Amino acid sequence: MTVRHHKQDYGRLSTDQLAQWHDVGTAEISDCLDRAQAMFGAIGPLRPGMRVIGQARAVSCMVADNSALHAAITLAEPGDVLVAAAQGFEDVAVWGGLMTRAAMARGIAGLIVDGAVRDSDEIAELGFPCFARCVVPRGPHKGFGGSVDAPVSCGGVTVSSGDLIVADADGVAVVSLARIETTLGAVRALQEREAATIAKIADGASLADIYGVPEIAVITPQTQT
Repeated sequence: MTVRHHKQDYGRLSTDQLAQWHDVGTAEISDCLDRAQAMFGAIGPLRPGMRVIGQARAVSCMVADNSALHAAITLAEPGDVLVAAAQGFEDVAVWGGLMTRAAMARGIAGLIVDGAVRDSDEIAELGFPCFARCVVPRGPHKGFGGSVDAPVSCGGVTVSSGDLIVADADGVAVVSLARIETTLGAVRALQEREAATIAKIADGASLADIYGVPEIAVITPQTQT
C-alpha cells in the first residue's frame, strides 16, 4: 500500500509568532480553551525537561506500521512537530533512534505520538523532544500505508497540519491555527489574573476566599447513648 499525502496550504507562523508562546504552559492553554485541547495523560515526555513548540504535521499510522512517519520526515519543514496518530497501540514501536537522527537532520522540532517508541535513551541523549504513550523494544512493519497532512485524532484531540503544538512536563496542548491570536490574548489575561492571585496569597488570602469556594459544612459526631 502507499502513503497518501494530502497536500495542505496553511499559514506558516513566523519565528516571532512562535516565540510569543515560549513562556506559555500547556495547562494555561487548556484552561483558556474551555479546559479542552489537551491530549490524554498517557502521552507524555520521554524524559523530564522536554519541551517543544511548533506547527503540527499530522500523520496517521496503520497499527504496528511506521511507513507514514518515514514519509513525514521527508515532507516536513524545519521547525515542524510531527503529530502521529498510531492508534494508541502499545506493543509495537513506530519510532526509534535512526528516525530521530533523520528527523533532526531535517530540522524537525519534535514528535508527538499516540503510540509507542523505542531507543528511548538514545532519543533523550540526542536532545530530541519526544512525547509518546509508552516505550517498547519491538519494532514495526513498513509498507501498510497511512497518510500525511490529513486531520487526525491524536490523544483525544483533533489535529490538522499547521495547528500549534505546545508540549511540556504536563503533556500536550493543541491550538487550532484559526485561534492562535485569540488564545494567546486569553493566556496573557490569565497570566495577569494568576499573578494577582499569587500576590494575594502572599498577603495571607486563601484560595477558598479568592475563588469563592462554597462554605465548609462542619459535621459534629453524634454522641452515642
